[in-house]
Amino acid sequence: MIEFSLIKPITTLAEPFDLEEEIRRSRFLARGAAAHSEAEAMAFLARVRVPDATHNCWAWRVGDGYRSSDDGEPGGTAGRPILAAIEGQGLDHVVVVVTRWFGGIKLGAGGLVRAYGGGAAKCLRAARKKTLRPLLRARLEVGFSDASPFYTILGRPGVRRLDDGEYTADGVRWALGVEPDEVDGLRRTVADVTRGAGRLIIKEENGGGE
Repeated sequence: MIEFSLIKPITTLAEPFDLEEEIRRSRFLARGAAAHSEAEAMAFLARVRVPDATHNCWAWRVGDGYRSSDDGEPGGTAGRPILAAIEGQGLDHVVVVVTRWFGGIKLGAGGLVRAYGGGAAKCLRAARKKTLRPLLRARLEVGFSDASPFYTILGRPGVRRLDDGEYTADGVRWALGVEPDEVDGLRRTVADVTRGAGRLIIKEENGGGE
């Protein structure tokens, strides 16, 4: 079964972007990128974090989901300001990691907020943006015997996986974003692959449906 509701257009980063600055002898490196799920955000963090740096602070927002980390800095002085920078610029599906190499001079709580939040904001302002098309939110559930082909099918243009999939008692369930023009094709694919066992339900925001 696939259930749909409208996902509004979102503005995210067109490509990863880095910005480096020095503040009172501490080096700060802000890195931003698009992320369409928590898994993508955490994968970006794992890829860019610097193990021998003093701190790797981060935040991400994907729709209604968000997380942040101060990574050892005083509570509320790093992760939350980075998240506020993302939200303040109206961005979504974005992850930002700000790495700090301590330079020997303490910045104080206010200085840390300005350094982390300001660095993230400068990085995001300078990065190239893109607006994603409106999508239909989907939930796809298939039996175990039908699941294997969908790992390839869900990577095709016009279909975006919003999570990594979840195993249920009966099979596998995915949350998706689907371009409206792809709905009919996806309907046919689900019917063909599952031999008619799959079902596609489109639920509009106004409560209408199929």
